[in-house]
Amino acid sequence: MKTTVEITDSLLEQAKQLAAARSTTLRQIIEEGLRNLIETRPEQPFRLRDGSFGGKGMLGKKTWAEIRDEIYKGRGA
Repeated sequence: MKTTVEITDSLLEQAKQLAAARSTTLRQIIEEGLRNLIETRPEQPFRLRDGSFGGKGMLGKKTWAEIRDEIYKGRGA
């Protein structure tokens, strides 16, 4: 399948030099790099830890309407 990607000039030049040094094509270098990346990816996606503060917090368990009212309290709304 043909596709178009944008690669920085310096990276493209390095890939071309590597292909020439290995007597192979730029396509094979790109495919090898993608395969290596896919194969070495962790099986589990990155999950951001729960960084929330314990307790109810400033707003507690309020509905969006209650939060909105708190935001605009004293501002003529």
